[in-house]
Amino acid sequence: MLTCEIVFCIVKYKADLSKLGEAVMRVLQLNTLLLITLIATGAIPGAGAAYPEKPIQLVVPYAPGGATDVFARPVAQKLAEGLGQPVLIVSKPGAGGTIGSNYVAKAAPDGYTLIFGTFGTHTVNDALMKLPYNPLKDFAPVIPVAAAPTVLAVLSTTPITSLQDLVAQARANPGLLTHANSGIGNSPQLCVELLKQMAKIDITDVTFSGGGPSLVAVLGGQVTMIFNTVGTAMPHIKAGTLRPLGVSSVHRSSLLPDVPTIAESGYPGFNVVPWFAIWAPAGTPPEIVQKLNHEINAVLNSPDVQQLFSSIGAEIMGGSVEDFTAFHRAEYTRWVKFIKDTGIKPQN
Repeated sequence: MLTCEIVFCIVKYKADLSKLGEAVMRVLQLNTLLLITLIATGAIPGAGAAYPEKPIQLVVPYAPGGATDVFARPVAQKLAEGLGQPVLIVSKPGAGGTIGSNYVAKAAPDGYTLIFGTFGTHTVNDALMKLPYNPLKDFAPVIPVAAAPTVLAVLSTTPITSLQDLVAQARANPGLLTHANSGIGNSPQLCVELLKQMAKIDITDVTFSGGGPSLVAVLGGQVTMIFNTVGTAMPHIKAGTLRPLGVSSVHRSSLLPDVPTIAESGYPGFNVVPWFAIWAPAGTPPEIVQKLNHEINAVLNSPDVQQLFSSIGAEIMGGSVEDFTAFHRAEYTRWVKFIKDTGIKPQN
């Protein structure tokens, strides 16, 4: 249509170059204004359309039923309500979260593929294995969702009644006390390694295939202690089979208000808290990232999500994209350095 209008101008004003130039300019200006109007009103399909227009994939890089999956599902459900499009949980477990993370890192940066990752997938793993993605460069931080403090606990029939007792026994019998570790580089191992470093004690770390087997070993009396998420440990603490000695966060858990933190028990600065967050692929438009951040903050502020997370010992995070970006970089630097300094190695 634009070409036809310009040809018409040439035919009409071919003898008067000044009028021809003015006529062509008017045609171009009018068509530019028309194009802008069509884009703004959405009259041109796919141009300037409101995000999102289709379902969003929220990839969970661990098996269904695990802690990450438990946190992701209520967030996905509420986010779908806010965005007006389905938010589908897609499980892609394997290689310590690496498979799912790499899938998202390589996805189109259009806001339709996100990852519900962890401090493991985006910090610790980079110090333990050769990753096919860069945790800092290949993702656009969206928002931190929740943190899940752990509690140091022993079997209630043991004579250890406090963290001070445990440290005293470890000093008197180097290497005799044992810790049930749910996986190399997981938060329980980071917790016990930090405690060993700060208290200057020797505890033997015993690695199991996951949180379930490690908890069974402690309950069965085969291992002395465990760092377990507060929510997972609570049923056994309430039943009187586990005795809590200290919480890994800098402040006490709302579910265990009478249990001191390890920091306040003589080891200031002790703070190991697994966290869960959402990222998009690097290159995702900032306006999409900001919209997701805004909507997910609304989800985290909803009473039902807050009540659910509180009931399992989790702490709501949330906040701005900028704050999360700084937090992620700080956590990455901290844990990569800690793992290299302590010599933690991947399991063969």
